[in-house]
Amino acid sequence: MKTYKVTEFAKHIGVSATTLRRWDARGRLVARRTLSNQRYYTEEDVRRVLNVKEPDRRTVVYCRVSRNSQKDDLNSQINAMEQFCLASGVPVDEWIKEVGGGMNFKRKKFLALMDDIESGNISRLYIAHKDRLVRFGFDYFEHMAKLHGCEMVVVNHESLSPQQEMVEDLMAIIHTFSCRLYGLRKYKKKIRVAVTTENSQ
Repeated sequence: MKTYKVTEFAKHIGVSATTLRRWDARGRLVARRTLSNQRYYTEEDVRRVLNVKEPDRRTVVYCRVSRNSQKDDLNSQINAMEQFCLASGVPVDEWIKEVGGGMNFKRKKFLALMDDIESGNISRLYIAHKDRLVRFGFDYFEHMAKLHGCEMVVVNHESLSPQQEMVEDLMAIIHTFSCRLYGLRKYKKKIRVAVTTENSQ
């Protein structure tokens, strides 16, 4: 969400910085504060002052599986979410279906979803389980969503991933750290050879 310093905000809405300070003191438009007590404003404040209508924000359901061979699991996930939304009276504006690993943060639709949340376009995001969004780090993404006015609704807090999918994600973690460890050992060996060569000269 875009933020404005006092002088930037004053220029943007066509008043003086002195007027803003007076509004702040009188409680007409209270400025937000940083940890260092610096005043700032946001796009929400712009809309409030200029009486601009809040843009339409969407309710989205996101469903994911790791591989194309799991299409049946994806369909089951979608059906379960449809039943939940119908039973709960949730009007859904957009359904997002994606095939990609839960540890891959470069998924095309996932990134587009995060961009939409950051832009303030989504009011509520529904997912079947936390690991349908990401395998690890869900709390961070939930925190980020809250900062941009988006509520993440997890229908079932238990992880119901297919066992093979979880095994593959764990193997990916092991592979990543094994490569890093190998790289460190290789680097250590090069240093030892360089030091030995230097000392022998």
